[in-house]
Amino acid sequence: MNNRKKLKLGAAIEGVGFNYMGWRHPDMPSNASENIDYYVKQAKIAESGKFDTIFLFDVSHVGPGNIPHHLSMFEGISILSALSMATTNIGLIATIATSYADPFTAARQILSLDKISKGRAGLNAITSNPGGMVNYSRSHLSKADQYPMQKEFMEILLGLWDSYEDDAFIRDKANGIYLDPQKMHALRYRGKYFSVDGPLNLSRSIQGRPALFTAGSSSNFVENAAKYTDGGFIASASLEYSKGIAAELRKRVALEGRSTEDFIVVTSQMPIVGSTEAEAEEKFQEMQSLMPVYRIPRPLFFGSAEKVADQVQEWYEAGTMDMLLIQQEYPTGLQDFVDLVVPILQDRGIFHTEYESNTLRGNLGLPYPENKYSLLKGALVE
Repeated sequence: MNNRKKLKLGAAIEGVGFNYMGWRHPDMPSNASENIDYYVKQAKIAESGKFDTIFLFDVSHVGPGNIPHHLSMFEGISILSALSMATTNIGLIATIATSYADPFTAARQILSLDKISKGRAGLNAITSNPGGMVNYSRSHLSKADQYPMQKEFMEILLGLWDSYEDDAFIRDKANGIYLDPQKMHALRYRGKYFSVDGPLNLSRSIQGRPALFTAGSSSNFVENAAKYTDGGFIASASLEYSKGIAAELRKRVALEGRSTEDFIVVTSQMPIVGSTEAEAEEKFQEMQSLMPVYRIPRPLFFGSAEKVADQVQEWYEAGTMDMLLIQQEYPTGLQDFVDLVVPILQDRGIFHTEYESNTLRGNLGLPYPENKYSLLKGALVE
């Protein structure tokens, strides 16, 4: 083993699954994508396996040809707020598109989730597609606007999450002092796309600020991810492809003067795991038979528990990922991974056996970000 931090694991809860046929399986509730009891069950499975975070993808533009999950699914902040009350340690990462959301509202929503969960919130701030932009009155914007817009959005998020210094709220009942106004800071941001005064009306997070991620593969993605975020979600079509993007991301992080150890590269897979290779094959063929007009590709991570653990270890040790996000193809896919693969990864010392923190940043091994205004005051004193 090398000296890198241990592998991180995330669980993407996608209701009936990221396919066309999963909803027909007898073990899958047909309304799983909008079934709170199902989401709670999946969240508890992930937490029992010591997963670092839950992750929710999102869409904002659908039609009858979309997969069933996208046609009928929860809004992310709402469902994660509910899951925060059913879990204790696992992180809660929502997806919001910077191409049509409002940065002040997003900053407030995510920090509220962070307060409700006692420091376990994160945001995947992505760009969007034209259909989504039309739904939010942004049809006048083009694809060329998306990354400049995302840049402004992230700058506003980070600024608003620093609205108050850590000790701004005194709440001294005896002397009637609630706030030190010298430690409250307006943002006064003026950009091409957004104009936000601030401050945000929530005290600072106990983890400093919610963890911030984005997703993509382009040079614009790499630039914004390396400059503003705590991690990036990259495509996982093959080991070599993902390894190349991961290397480029870390190179750009270093050029920004940041430690690559403080940046999380995330890939996702849809493993189908069995106690044996034959059992995994049986599950795969069972899925294929549910709706013959559709087919799912054979997963990259596929087979017996030992084989899948070997694949996870290979990708991790090759530097392709710091976090593996598990997407469920087969109805018991997450449970199978927790029961069969996680113990092997723990025995090999790749994955932790207990949570290391009560916050998302703590469990991801990310440093506590100091408030920028406190840092500025410290620099002036020196």
